[in-house]
Amino acid sequence: MRAIAVSAFRAEPGLVELPKPGPEAGEVRVKVEYAALNPLDWQTADNTAGGALTHVFPFVLGTDFAGRVDMIGSGHNTFRVGDAVFGRVTAPPLGRCGAYAEYLCVPQDSPIALVPRDMPLQAAAALPSAGTTAAQILSSTAVRGGLSLLVVGATGGVGSFLTQLAAARGTAVVAAVRGDEERRMRTLGATATIDTTCGPEASATAVRALYPEGVDALVDLVSTDTASFAAYAALLRDGGVAVTTRSVAAPPGVAWSDYRLAPTAALLDELASAVARGELAVPLDMELPLEKAPQALAQNRAGGARGKTVFAV
Repeated sequence: MRAIAVSAFRAEPGLVELPKPGPEAGEVRVKVEYAALNPLDWQTADNTAGGALTHVFPFVLGTDFAGRVDMIGSGHNTFRVGDAVFGRVTAPPLGRCGAYAEYLCVPQDSPIALVPRDMPLQAAAALPSAGTTAAQILSSTAVRGGLSLLVVGATGGVGSFLTQLAAARGTAVVAAVRGDEERRMRTLGATATIDTTCGPEASATAVRALYPEGVDALVDLVSTDTASFAAYAALLRDGGVAVTTRSVAAPPGVAWSDYRLAPTAALLDELASAVARGELAVPLDMELPLEKAPQALAQNRAGGARGKTVFAV
């Protein structure tokens, strides 16, 4: 089968030919039709976790997928051959199966769910990591209707989902973006946007003009250094909460959370149902053939994503 893999951590990913994986007990094999790009994919290939987790080489990249079950391992069956499914690859060892491949195997009790009849597989593939992250962040910040939320990096997959889910609760979302994205973000439910390319002082002034006492909550999906995160955290009102997805410590006196993804099949079902009902839009930016994955990963490292990129496998 074709797959995008690395031969060592921090090596350049490339297209390789590998044997089809066989499902072990309790697993299903999925013929992948679409895989979605996530920053976690290149971060894992760079071994940002420091090699603490079991892994194998060639290391097949990719986390989020959608496709059809084509083989079932021994044991209890939750799914049937031919079922359209989507989910996340989570079972160790890392690299044994990845979404950037024609086939993968996942445990039936992992974050995997049926694709609703009216939901395109492209959209299903783009949903698991970004949609789950947005939903769980919103739950952790306890942002309610009538409150305000500043989202830094709002144009990416997580930010696009988060903006929609928060706006649906009646939360006033201020989307911090790079460039002129006001039209797109207002379509997703943002009440205001600020252009971070104008510099931190201009961004702070724009937020203060909207909320002189500060915003109720901050979700920073971008900042990788303490100073940048602290600058946004300074825009919180007294008692506000800050959330980071980049493991950056907050300044003293700020209630904060270092978010960690905890995907579940139940949440995937809930999110997919919302998409199928037309209540949640999947922000697809582009669709590329699998062979273009290495270039797309390199572009994603540079930042500035607008929605989700999916690969047709």
